[in-house]
Formats: sequence, structure tokens, C-alpha cells
Amino acid sequence: MSHHRAQDPKREQFRRYLEKAGVVDSLTSVLVALYETQDRPSNALEFVKQHLGTADSNSEDTEALQQEVRDLRQRCARLTEENKDLKTRLQRYEPEDGATAD
Repeated sequence: MSHHRAQDPKREQFRRYLEKAGVVDSLTSVLVALYETQDRPSNALEFVKQHLGTADSNSEDTEALQQEVRDLRQRCARLTEENKDLKTRLQRYEPEDGATAD
């Protein structure tokens, strides 16, 4: 069937490339996780997709996302404070009986 030898240089180069990039390790760890799962998931491909994302999450991406979360939390806290302040100011101008409770 295959007229290529097993030691095809292109194939060997590709294998080294995948190993160096961490692809082999990532796939192996995901497949091991799937193998060790007590209840086989009905959708094995979905399991692999989800776990590939977590198996070797790029630390730079993770760091950037964590920083973004921190920034957004701070911004949210600032806006919440500002909102409270504006509500307080507004209540001075609105009649009490028309105010609706949160």
C-alpha cells in the first residue's frame, strides 16, 4: 500500500516538529485523561476539544486574560461606585414617594 519507507525524512521531520511544539504531549495527556475517565463521554471529540484547551493553555494567553479580568473587575467596581453616587445625588431632586425600591 505505502511505497514510502517508515523512516521517510519528511515524516520524521514532521514528528519532531510536533514533539517540539508540545502537540504530542498535549494530545497524549488528553487521550490519557479520556482513557482514565470512568464514564466515557458520549461525545469523545467534544471531550478532546475541551481538554485540549486546558491541557496546555498558553501561559501568555492565560496571563493576558487574567489581567483583562482584573482590569474589568476594577472598572466594574468604579462604575458601581459612580452609579451609587449618582443615585444618591438624584434622590435629592426626586420626591421620595415616587422612588422605586431596588
